[in-house]
Amino acid sequence: MTVSTRVDLALLGIRGTPPVNRTGGAGPTDDGHLIVDGLNAAIPRNPNSPFVFDGDRVLYDGVDSGLDIATIGRPRFYDLTTDDGTPFEKIAKLHGANVLATTVVQTCIRYDEDQRCRFCSIEESLRSGSTIAVKRPEQLAAVARAAVDLDGITQMVMTTGTSAGRDRGARHLARCVRAVKAAVPDLPIQVQCEPPADLATITELREAGADAIGIHVESLDDDVRRRWMPGKSAVPLDEYRAAWAEAVRVFGRNQVSTYLLVGLGENPDEMICGAKELADMGVYPFIVPFRPHAGTLAVDVDRASAPEPAIVEKVSREVAAHLRLIGMAGSDQRAGCAACGACSVLQNVGG
Repeated sequence: MTVSTRVDLALLGIRGTPPVNRTGGAGPTDDGHLIVDGLNAAIPRNPNSPFVFDGDRVLYDGVDSGLDIATIGRPRFYDLTTDDGTPFEKIAKLHGANVLATTVVQTCIRYDEDQRCRFCSIEESLRSGSTIAVKRPEQLAAVARAAVDLDGITQMVMTTGTSAGRDRGARHLARCVRAVKAAVPDLPIQVQCEPPADLATITELREAGADAIGIHVESLDDDVRRRWMPGKSAVPLDEYRAAWAEAVRVFGRNQVSTYLLVGLGENPDEMICGAKELADMGVYPFIVPFRPHAGTLAVDVDRASAPEPAIVEKVSREVAAHLRLIGMAGSDQRAGCAACGACSVLQNVGG
């Protein structure tokens, strides 16, 4: 598979629904999960795509694309429920072949229309009934234990909607991590949150048992941030830089990551420069193409479209080259989005 084909697949998506898929929620979504050329791939589901998943292969305009495709079976832990009857599938989801992912609080103080990140649909899965608002620590512990025992899960990601407290949701994450680690001590966990106002909270997350942390900024351009993330942009970039520096001190080099979304209007060369600076300070810059999907303001109001393939490939290649130069790889993270790699093409180009 050429990198260009993988980029096209990431941007154009597929028609068809793989057994493991997701609709609505935090982060990149409305996707189907496959193994493409041996790597996790979260592919947007797009009814207008020229790529078609037929259950075993990916076809392009009716012809076998030649991609090495492996499907991921529906996990067995989805068939279980908690003592109060809540399906495990509403508490955590399988991502890729081996990642358990959950949004521990499915609401966000920034979800009012004038504050919402325009690419986010965190509360839509809650409105559809496919998840629950707050995942309790004991629920997550039970799901994690089952996912490891029944489906061979090897890492876990916990993200959260932003709360009104100074910790911005991090302390509930810490409680959840403690519970999961008590049940499955060897399961690596990445936590994801906005920069907490009190940086000591980052140490609390590490002491709770978190192995890695994602503090996601999405763009390093303040104009882009104000346009796409009106609420979140109120947190200055200096607060992000301070949180990243503290997280690297606490978690270690390359156990901290941040999303950078290609296609929001940031100058590609400036994004590459900023990504290199992040990497040099020990933060893995997870380059992900903006994914338009229904339920977000970007699509429902702005009618935004995916970025140009050439720009995604350029940014991914140049950032990956720098990551190789300094000896930083997503696969070396203990857990998290960069370790999984499914939403990006960085691993396909050596990052």
